[in-house]
Amino acid sequence: MLKFDIAKKSGLARAGVIHTPHGDIKTPAFVGAATKATVKALTMKEMKELGSQAILANTYHLLLAPGTELIKEAGGLAKFASWDGPTFTDSGGFQIFSLPDVKITENGAKFKSIINGDKFEMTPESSMQAQWNIGADIHMAFDQLAKSENYDDMKDAMERTHRWLDRCIAEHERLKNDNEEQYLYAVVQGGIFNDLRAESAKYCASKNVDGFGIGGVFVVDGMDEMLQTVCPILPEDKPRHLLGMGQEPIDLFVGAENGCDTFDCVAPTRMARNGSLYTLDGRINIKNAKYKNDFTPLMPECDCECCKNYTRAYLHHLFKTDEITAKVLASIHNEHFVVSVVDKIRESILDDTFDEYKKTFLLRYYK
Repeated sequence: MLKFDIAKKSGLARAGVIHTPHGDIKTPAFVGAATKATVKALTMKEMKELGSQAILANTYHLLLAPGTELIKEAGGLAKFASWDGPTFTDSGGFQIFSLPDVKITENGAKFKSIINGDKFEMTPESSMQAQWNIGADIHMAFDQLAKSENYDDMKDAMERTHRWLDRCIAEHERLKNDNEEQYLYAVVQGGIFNDLRAESAKYCASKNVDGFGIGGVFVVDGMDEMLQTVCPILPEDKPRHLLGMGQEPIDLFVGAENGCDTFDCVAPTRMARNGSLYTLDGRINIKNAKYKNDFTPLMPECDCECCKNYTRAYLHHLFKTDEITAKVLASIHNEHFVVSVVDKIRESILDDTFDEYKKTFLLRYYK
């Protein structure tokens, strides 16, 4: 069983440590979204230097290329990507069920490769086999994402997710061996309906899993109420991962104060590549003309490579001339910013200043 120690609690919020075979994760923590075994525009060395503790790769994308057998042959995700730290894999359910031509059956999901049109079928069993091949420390169970917000559709998807969870657990247990430690999280679904969320949380909590992912959350509105429904039902001594959340800093505060321990999101680097950059005074578009002659750091309070060495004018120039370096420096900053916000959330829980930190940060950021 995955070991998770809680050092301090403040309401539902907690600070702790997840112990994995590749190292410890001090929580709450923002996990770098290494979708295809890389965080876009960044090397793993840069990820370490900006403070990332862990990365999360996507099983669906790695299944398409380079193939999970190749990653196994390379020695697993951490070795393949030259990442010295803990690793997660998402099942890729969100991506698969977002495809326009996916066919859902009780057995699994049939779809075509977006790369070459090859046909695939992902089942709970093949998802576990693929994730064991990838060799991450922590796997997510294969879950179904409902394609609509209709209550009956959500309920059907949730119930199938529960049936698939039982199959994931059985296959995960079958694949266990004495040479590797790999752990399984159940995924709580139910969409915007808190009665379904509660039902899903109870079902997942009843299973012998190592932790929990909370999936199908796309907007912060109502997230606090949903998490206040779900998290008290889940066992306190097991970690909780809020899947795909962290585009806006408020997501992180709401998630942490309501009992989530880790987060992942592709948005910080995606926005960075488009010139949308975080500062303590809110996001800015560095491509705007007003930054052409601005020779100040992007964010004077930041100690990332970008802010320590370059000005807003230089970044503006790089983006306007479409230099690759623009995407690299901007991604370093945005990823560092989000990682640092969550690190400071953890520190504030430990020293009993969370409410003060949240109020001060959000007032300035969203002024």
